Amino acid sequence: MRSLAIQFFARRKLPGPVIFESVKKECDNMSTTAELKSAKLPILKTALPGPKSREIIERDRQYISPSYTRNYPFVMQRGRGAMVEDPDGNVFLDLNAGVAVCSTGHSHPQVVEAIKQQLDEFIHICAADFYYPQMPALAERLNRLAPGGFEKKVHFGNSGAEAIEGSLKLAFHSTRRQKVIGFYGSFHGRTLGALSLTASKARQRGGFGRQALDVSHIPYANCYRCPYNLTPETCGAMESKGPHCARVIEDLLFKTTIPADECAAIVVEPVQGEGGYVVPPASFLQTIRSIADRHGMLVIADEVQSGMGRTGRMFASEHAGFVPDILASAKGIASGLPLSATIARADLMDWKPGAHASTFGGNPVAIAAALATIDLLEDHLIANAAKMGEYLMEGMRELMKKHPMIGDVRGQGLMIGMELVRDRQTKEPAIEERDRFEVECYRRGLLVLGCGPNTIRLSPPLVIDREQCDFTLKTFDEVLSVL
Repeated sequence: MRSLAIQFFARRKLPGPVIFESVKKECDNMSTTAELKSAKLPILKTALPGPKSREIIERDRQYISPSYTRNYPFVMQRGRGAMVEDPDGNVFLDLNAGVAVCSTGHSHPQVVEAIKQQLDEFIHICAADFYYPQMPALAERLNRLAPGGFEKKVHFGNSGAEAIEGSLKLAFHSTRRQKVIGFYGSFHGRTLGALSLTASKARQRGGFGRQALDVSHIPYANCYRCPYNLTPETCGAMESKGPHCARVIEDLLFKTTIPADECAAIVVEPVQGEGGYVVPPASFLQTIRSIADRHGMLVIADEVQSGMGRTGRMFASEHAGFVPDILASAKGIASGLPLSATIARADLMDWKPGAHASTFGGNPVAIAAALATIDLLEDHLIANAAKMGEYLMEGMRELMKKHPMIGDVRGQGLMIGMELVRDRQTKEPAIEERDRFEVECYRRGLLVLGCGPNTIRLSPPLVIDREQCDFTLKTFDEVLSVL
């Protein structure tokens, strides 16, 4: 199937882009970089995509693996804060942040300065063989920040998938068990071990043979689309026993397919990401914790997308008072540089030298970016995520009154999902409409992406302000009116 970006060129039926003529005339003589630095809202100068962008897309099509998913033809040239610019000088408001990666915004000066200072010292030395002060400095801060009042140790990698692989290896090593429980709709990475856990889209598994690990999946706590046709009032979510979707682990799995004493871990996203930005009841996570404790299993929290201030707390687990044994962190941890962390109870991370290591994991330049990122998050950006997230969700729920296509608005902080449906009663997913929504937003200078089959995700840089939120809501209103 061709990507939407390629279809964008092939069909050529969409009306012309929105051009802010007055802004264009005023700014034509300014340098593009200066224009980007001062811009807070989109500035569109050309038809989209412009000629320079088209040239890059054509070269990409010739040389790059077709396995990437590009839903519309945006080409990145540079970025500042929540704004990004393409090679043709068009400026966009970014509500994606590289899929929740650029937590402090694009090229935050404090992060850039930290990177430059480290570059002047040294760029790399292998942490598997030598010591350097940056690693324990970041590990000490993560020890303090991660949920749980116990001592922790950290292993650094380069990506979310690596953090999950490390978490799984540690769980197997510590428990001497081999089975794992995951959830439908989850995304944990594309390496073969992580892919065994991933259950988001069949095409992510197609052609790669059987899953490498012994993983059993059960439905996630999606109260909007409960697979058991229950409600929070009838499923036990509001009672001490906990929701049915968590209790099924003991009530069904352990009685039919998974001996409890052979299960190493339950792996869960505190907010499900690729599955649709689904926020479960707090009792779902708490019940999982209780079940694991009763049977000597570990709990692994995948906070790759939900962590590092994204939800208005440093980690999403905190909203539910949920304390995992092992936590996987990546994406927003270093504002765009490749870094991940497997953070675990210190008593679990007792493996011997050589058991698990990485050539590039914990790169000092990436760590410098991470330390600067945490400074900014703790100073004001986590608070801003909570404030702007609440403001956006209030505005989107107001839009629900006008647009019946909005079936549900959910989220925490600046991790927000807006699920589109064709009918609120039947909840028929508006899949094609969601895809068109993305393209129509792009045409208006707004970058959004989907998740799940029919949800729009909002994961903007945590520096987004009220004026940019207002533009977002205005654009959503316009786009929903033409779908």
